Amino acid sequence: MSTLTLTVNDAKRTVECEPHTLLVELLREHLRLTGTHVGCDTSQCGACTVSVNGRSIKSCTMLALECEGASITTIEGLAKGNQFHPMQAAFHQHHGLQCGFCTSGMVMAACELVAKNPNPTEQEVRHGLEGNLCRCTGYHNIVKAVLSAADVMRGGK
Repeated sequence: MSTLTLTVNDAKRTVECEPHTLLVELLREHLRLTGTHVGCDTSQCGACTVSVNGRSIKSCTMLALECEGASITTIEGLAKGNQFHPMQAAFHQHHGLQCGFCTSGMVMAACELVAKNPNPTEQEVRHGLEGNLCRCTGYHNIVKAVLSAADVMRGGK
């Protein structure tokens, strides 16, 4: 077993895990943060996307030990109390989900996309989310949600 110290959703955590433990396993099984989903285990679907030091990362392909000292944000860490993050609120308002399985990873990837490009076009949103798959929605409402959230995050509506 190895001891790992990291910050998860603004809380410093020290956990023990096997050296082969994936970050997604650490989050879901050791820390009980089950909003991060395991979809494919091959980095194809993006359901496991979290933020590591401000970058969206597919946590099914990253070892937990690589996160020593890192700051990780999961879908559970976006909201402030009972107030949704603007991206979460936009996904809700624009119904950017159906079954919801991909939603946490999609929201996390979209947050980084908008942080890097505060005023994306529809094409830039579609391109920026290519690493996150949704089998239900057809992406139309997801794109609307990201564009709406970008506007709010820029100080618009």
